Amino acid sequence: MEKKIILTIDDEPHILELLEYNLAKAGYKVLRAETGEKGLEVLRSVQVDLVLLDCMLPGMDGMEVLREIRADLQLSLLPVMMLTAKGDEIDKVLGLELGADDYLSKPFSLRELEARVKALLRRSALTHRGTQPKEQFQLGGLVVNHEAREVTLQGTPVILSRKEYELLHMLITHPNQVFTREQLLEQIWGYDYFGETRTVDVHIRSLRKKLEKNPEQPEYIRTVRGIGYKFVK
Repeated sequence: MEKKIILTIDDEPHILELLEYNLAKAGYKVLRAETGEKGLEVLRSVQVDLVLLDCMLPGMDGMEVLREIRADLQLSLLPVMMLTAKGDEIDKVLGLELGADDYLSKPFSLRELEARVKALLRRSALTHRGTQPKEQFQLGGLVVNHEAREVTLQGTPVILSRKEYELLHMLITHPNQVFTREQLLEQIWGYDYFGETRTVDVHIRSLRKKLEKNPEQPEYIRTVRGIGYKFVK
């Protein structure tokens, strides 16, 4: 079985060494980049399974790198975990809105890091097994092609992060069914996800910005007050 490849992008040498040593010991192949620009070069030349991305980088910062990843059709579904020394909630929300799959603040527990990496890779593998049925869902100008994992709106491709896509697919395949935030968190992020239900709200808000004519008065993804969300057909 081939080792999963993890790219670590961080400007602190001791953090890169710490990550490489512990992740390699856990059975992963680890690549390193000291800047966002170098990280993007690696991503466009090597098939990587997961990225650990520091928010604070010289030159192109982590948020800019994340934007580039999510805007690239070849990389848009790549799992990305943000690492940061900041405790600022604004940075966390911004990272999730841009499409980060997970978020971990420094200093972090290596055991927790390994658990989150394992969970993200497991979720990624489940969506790439090729056993998914051939499905296409259409509602008005919104089309979700699950076989190709593509979303278009009025014929224009919509770039979604992995979690945004999985969340949309879960909702659109169960039209008019109400899901609680806890159910969506469990189904999309998995049992081992250490986040909060607010993560679901952030991703729903991002989906609405990309899919709805008026995100404040959504046509597709409706809020069921006090419970959660549903996709209206």
